[in-house]
Amino acid sequence: MARLGLGKHWHCLLANDVSAKKADAYRMNFSPADELVEADVYHLNTDNLPGQAVMAWASFPCQDLSLAGKQRGLIGEHSGSFWGFWRLMHGLIYEERSVPIIVLENVVGTITANQGKDFQILLGTLVEAGYYVGAMVINAVHFVPQSRQRLFMIAVKRDRQLPKALRTELPSELWHPTTLRRAYNQLPEYLQEAWVWWHLPNPPPRSSTLIDLIEKNPDSVSWHTVAETQRLLDLMMPLHREKVEKARKSQSPVVGTIYRRIRLDEHGSKIQCAEIRFDQISGCLRTGSGGSSRQFIMVVEGDQVRSRLLSTREAARLMGVPDSYQLPSGYNEAYHLMGDGLVVPVVAWLEKHLLAPLASAALILPSDTEQIKDTSVYAIPDQGLQYRLLERAATVS
Repeated sequence: MARLGLGKHWHCLLANDVSAKKADAYRMNFSPADELVEADVYHLNTDNLPGQAVMAWASFPCQDLSLAGKQRGLIGEHSGSFWGFWRLMHGLIYEERSVPIIVLENVVGTITANQGKDFQILLGTLVEAGYYVGAMVINAVHFVPQSRQRLFMIAVKRDRQLPKALRTELPSELWHPTTLRRAYNQLPEYLQEAWVWWHLPNPPPRSSTLIDLIEKNPDSVSWHTVAETQRLLDLMMPLHREKVEKARKSQSPVVGTIYRRIRLDEHGSKIQCAEIRFDQISGCLRTGSGGSSRQFIMVVEGDQVRSRLLSTREAARLMGVPDSYQLPSGYNEAYHLMGDGLVVPVVAWLEKHLLAPLASAALILPSDTEQIKDTSVYAIPDQGLQYRLLERAATVS
């Protein structure tokens, strides 16, 4: 989805994922996909990275950085695969083929994981390799009806131009929330000196709502029976049942989204609850293996209440993926693909207002006399790479 968002002006030199199912989805949509390497990132070397790229994009696994995970951070089995990616970037530096722009994307929990130490390690790794770096938090709700915050770290080599129009002296309330500003204030001086508050314009008001994306006759899911719908209603606490009753009184159909969650009852015991929202915004798509990670929709039309799982195409639409994009045939594979992905309009906004101008500037070295217009990119949107502590120790040392 990073490639979809970057658009046709970028040429992909390398795409990498360890997941066979995700690799199959990539081949379906970017045929012949000769640039795709289906392998653990630790099995790649700089020979797999051809030519001189302008940008490298890495969306490394979030399990160890997420607030919902065990927060083992960069020493975790999954999120630690960043070091496999960085081994390649470090190798290109030694070969004098360093990539001018590096983008790292992950969950916002990256900022606070391991008491903020992992965030500082990521920044320090980039800065010590000769990059300016700044971070932004973008909530997809500004572009699609899904509440989904993600952290974007954008680094640019210090020997390249850094246009003033792309920087701001003060952080933005929209793109630099309190958590990020607090993390900046806690950085050592040498990291603050290399920090950039990136400028990104505010997007126009979002035009789409949840009901606009709902399929009338989905083929990937079926409507629940009356008993199954009643089971969801029975799982709701009074506050959420009241929301349904209020929706019944509406003069038009109302669509809500439901997640099943574990909560404590009045006795302190864990119980399963169904929590619904009718604000025309979907909860964040997730990819956990348990049933609680699946999102349901409920359509209320007066006395008629129907429910079902969110369809795979609806999940794709919530990610800003066009209907022309081919989804895996299996529900779990398609839903997992979307839940692990990037919101396409978010990437497109970054590309238009920050990455494309940075790429043009990055192609101009101080000795250059004219601008080069052709651009290339490494797309490395892996979401499932393994981590090997011994290999990390060897490469870092």
